[in-house]
Amino acid sequence: MPRVYISDKLEEAGMEILRAAGLEIDNRPGLKGEDLKEAIRAADGVVVRSGTRITPELLEDPGALKAVVRGGVGVDNIDVAAATRKGIVVMNTPDANTLSTAEHTISLLMALARHIPAADASMRSGKWEKNRFLGAQLTGKTLGVIGLGRIGREVARRAAQGLGMRVIGFDPVLAPSASAQLGIQTAPSVDELCPQCDFITVHTPLTTETRHMVGARQLALLPAGARVINCARGGIIDEKALLESLDSGHLAGAALDVFETEPLPADHPIVSHPKMVITPHLGAATLEAQVLVARESAQLLVDFLCKGQVRFAVNMAALDRAEMEEVRPYVDLARRLGILFAQMVRGSITRAEIRYRGDVADKPTRLITGSFAAGLLENYLEQHVNLVNARVLAQERGITIVEEQSSEKGDFSSLIEVVVQTDKKEYRASGTLFGNRHLRLVQLGAYRLDAHLDGTLLLFTHRDVPGLIGFIGNLFGQQNINIAHMTVGRQEKGGEAIAVMNLDGQPPAEAIEQVANHPQVGSVSLVNLPPMGIMPGWFA
Repeated sequence: MPRVYISDKLEEAGMEILRAAGLEIDNRPGLKGEDLKEAIRAADGVVVRSGTRITPELLEDPGALKAVVRGGVGVDNIDVAAATRKGIVVMNTPDANTLSTAEHTISLLMALARHIPAADASMRSGKWEKNRFLGAQLTGKTLGVIGLGRIGREVARRAAQGLGMRVIGFDPVLAPSASAQLGIQTAPSVDELCPQCDFITVHTPLTTETRHMVGARQLALLPAGARVINCARGGIIDEKALLESLDSGHLAGAALDVFETEPLPADHPIVSHPKMVITPHLGAATLEAQVLVARESAQLLVDFLCKGQVRFAVNMAALDRAEMEEVRPYVDLARRLGILFAQMVRGSITRAEIRYRGDVADKPTRLITGSFAAGLLENYLEQHVNLVNARVLAQERGITIVEEQSSEKGDFSSLIEVVVQTDKKEYRASGTLFGNRHLRLVQLGAYRLDAHLDGTLLLFTHRDVPGLIGFIGNLFGQQNINIAHMTVGRQEKGGEAIAVMNLDGQPPAEAIEQVANHPQVGSVSLVNLPPMGIMPGWFA
């Protein structure tokens, strides 16, 4: 009989499902040290919430463990790479918190607009300050929703249908056709969304790309008197910039359920700020959400341990070792091309064509295509993206991904060419393998080049004129940013060209702006790729 260890409190509804399936239950939440390690080793499956950390040390000798289920969306407390290496499936419950978090967002929206917490506190102190708390009517106002995943869509639906608000969304990996089906008007960027909004709310995961996505520039682009809400992750909104905008009088208010540091220190300026409504990470704190999390967690383990079914996996089932090693460099190359496009393109992606040429065409290309899709989506979705679910998630978001194979070789023994179509323009890039592990970007648009596909890349189109590279080198030198490698692609002397610089550090935004403002420079993109040889946790 399979054994399940419950490491954090699980609602009785989940326990009933486990008992009904005949599973042996070890319900001892809060174990630490060797006791925790032994309980995990003795179990076939483990259910964790946010209290237990599943570390590589705990999984060093996993014993009978086959699956870990995280009750909730985020798996930050589980070392997914370590679990994958041990052949342990990690699953989560991405739908369970959706409605409660969406409702909490709407609650904060209304509390912020009508000064409800401050008015309540005023009355409890014996005052009647009716004229002090003049609020804002929501009907007819514009709400900007940044991130149109499950929660963002529910917030948009409630705001539009229930409150009569105009809703504008931004999501870099949601095709316009998909947003149109949802009845949501979209903006091509956060910067273009902000000037149109009376309120904005964020619903993205916290990644390198989304950290401080709403910063000083975006807040300044909001109309005077706008208000900001965050029920997603602390750090998406730059708290320092937010406080400065509130203090200056530009913003009328902000409502936060999540913070860059949690628990929020009692002496933090946010706590006492008169223009803020704050709650202690209550987005999913409803009885209904907790019950649903418990039921989904239990059912995932029952399906896996009793039926062999895997749902909502955040890592990949182990491949045959020989096949894994053979396809590893191409999976790595395709993922990096996906990450490159995700950070380089402008507009919403609608289609991606992946063309395999030469030896790679005889490999399991569906696996490689899945890796490209994972790279394209992984930094923009709350749900963990991997080979198992990437193409399905792309399809759900209105992105068509097709592949084409040809064993005919051109200039390279293997070539992966990708053409990405957005609602604005078409982008093209090609990558190849030098030796067994050196990944190269050999084409961007119409230009041939040779760039390393790792670390920090600065891509810019420009006129092929003397002095420009020296200007950029001197500029970055002043910032102590070393140029490790550079390649230029051009079609004719003095004409249009494209350059890719591999940098040893992250240049400040001011330096990038100076490059973009140079009269001979067209477009500029800063792309952050994994270090050389670093594979994702789902392919460890």
